[in-house]
Amino acid sequence: MKPLFYGWWVVAACVLFATISWSLGVFGMGVYVYALTQGQGFSISTVSIAVTSAYLVGASCTVMVGRVISRRGPRPVVAVGIVVMAAAVAALPYCGQRWQLHLAFVVLGLGMACLSTNTIGSTLAPWFERFQGRAMSTAMLGASIGGMIGTPLLIAGIRTWGFQTTTAVAAAVALIAVLPLAVWVLKSRPEDIGQCPDGIVTSSPQAVVTAAWGLGAAIATRQFRSHVVAFGAGLMIQIGFLSHHVPIAIPVLGVQGAATAVLVAAVAAFVGRLLQARYADRIDARKTAAGMLLLAAASLVAMALLPGAWALMVSSITYGLTIGNVTTLAPMVIRREFGAASFGVVFGLAAMLNQLAMAIGPMLFGVLRDLFGSYRQVLLMGSVLDVAAAFVIVWGGRRALVSLDPRRL
Repeated sequence: MKPLFYGWWVVAACVLFATISWSLGVFGMGVYVYALTQGQGFSISTVSIAVTSAYLVGASCTVMVGRVISRRGPRPVVAVGIVVMAAAVAALPYCGQRWQLHLAFVVLGLGMACLSTNTIGSTLAPWFERFQGRAMSTAMLGASIGGMIGTPLLIAGIRTWGFQTTTAVAAAVALIAVLPLAVWVLKSRPEDIGQCPDGIVTSSPQAVVTAAWGLGAAIATRQFRSHVVAFGAGLMIQIGFLSHHVPIAIPVLGVQGAATAVLVAAVAAFVGRLLQARYADRIDARKTAAGMLLLAAASLVAMALLPGAWALMVSSITYGLTIGNVTTLAPMVIRREFGAASFGVVFGLAAMLNQLAMAIGPMLFGVLRDLFGSYRQVLLMGSVLDVAAAFVIVWGGRRALVSLDPRRL
């Protein structure tokens, strides 16, 4: 019986650490906003600005993370990431002043950068060529699982044990689950263990060599610029919404209902990623991303204009279908258009710029909510930006990718 290609074990490891990272990072943010405002007296805008600082730190570290993985492999990055993430989450209940709050979220942002989409893409890039879309989509299922289990478990834990005990348990589970992966499972390249990308058997395994793009050459392309603008806007609204999904839902659904809304959105994201994993290597990534952005826009409009619990729940489900796909399609576009050899550096820069835009989302939602007294105006503004992003991502792929000198820095 032919042994399983080791690259799929690397994918499995990515699924697990993505589950932990998104549980305590992206999907945990809404819980932290709720717990810190209700239990420790901070305003929504104060906590939202602290959340934004986490995303800013994550963005600033993205290029560095890609470079480290390209040179030394994913092990040190994942190990450092889970340690600092666990420390930050455990520290949150003890933050009584603003500087403490910002420091904890800054450390959390570093952990998120080390366990991010860029880390997953850079880890998998050397292992897959033909099946790179399927591998990436499968690995990112962990993000959806994180949404499915992270928010409900954190909310249930806080209601049962309190904020301090819940975050301490979450930090311990994260360390126990992820550190062994970094030490014993993750490996840098298939050539290091005598294999080839995709598990293709040859008489003499050789690395797949592709032309490397310099950052200057990549930035000069229409593809790169449209990617940054479109995914930056789309992910800014997505992260802003996810960071405030719980407080958006609580007035209509109550605390338990809000947890259910987050859960069904994450289940929908999981289903969407499953479908994408099945067809990822056949679809046009840019056109698919545009469709997801338009569906996200329609969902936000429905949340803003249609009252009632059922409307909010259905809109959470339809928005959830877009969450995982938009996140996964961003690295897929870069991987297909710039190749494996350049992925860590080119997507590192793209992800950094995307995350700088994303970082504005939580603060924007929080500040405008305090200004207007409700989330309605913010949701409508987000829908407009999503529609614009859909047009930009399609426009960026209407010409063939051409560079005068891919080696130019």
